[in-house]
Amino acid sequence: MITLLAARIRMLFGWRDSENGQALIEYSLIMCLIVIVVLVTLIVLGNQVRNTYCNIQGAVIGA
Repeated sequence: MITLLAARIRMLFGWRDSENGQALIEYSLIMCLIVIVVLVTLIVLGNQVRNTYCNIQGAVIGA
């Protein structure tokens, strides 16, 4: 009875079983992984990048 009711509600609202939700979750997991890699890279290399910019700024101002 409940299964039949759920099927009729899906037909009424046009809901279909699809894999759109699965793809959305996969893309969001990939984006999370990319963000984690970028954050770890910035944490590890942050001081070196800051020193490089400071050296460039000092060279430009001193010239």
